[in-house]
Amino acid sequence: MTGRVTGRCHCGEVQVSVISAPAEVTECHCSICRRYAPLWAYYQTGDVQLSGPTDIYRWGRQHIDFHRCRQCGCVMAWMPRGDYPECGINARMLDGFDLSAVSLIVEEDSSV
Repeated sequence: MTGRVTGRCHCGEVQVSVISAPAEVTECHCSICRRYAPLWAYYQTGDVQLSGPTDIYRWGRQHIDFHRCRQCGCVMAWMPRGDYPECGINARMLDGFDLSAVSLIVEEDSSV
């Protein structure tokens, strides 16, 4: 995938658009990501467009918002609360995403 990449949740109500396809994704093993099972692709927040009705979930230190579709429940992204410049997009939601085409980073030291 080259150029701007788009994706959507299962029902199509929430869309995401990113500046380019990810070169790598992260499988996080923190307490919430173990349950959500996303593959996070990291972008500068200004390079991401997220649209559609989402519910927000915050936990722990309350420094990020997890966005999920209100209709089908797919976890789309996490966005920072504050001035942090980066966000995480669930690469599994990107159209045409091929896990075999990217590097996979496994984050084992996330014990929260």
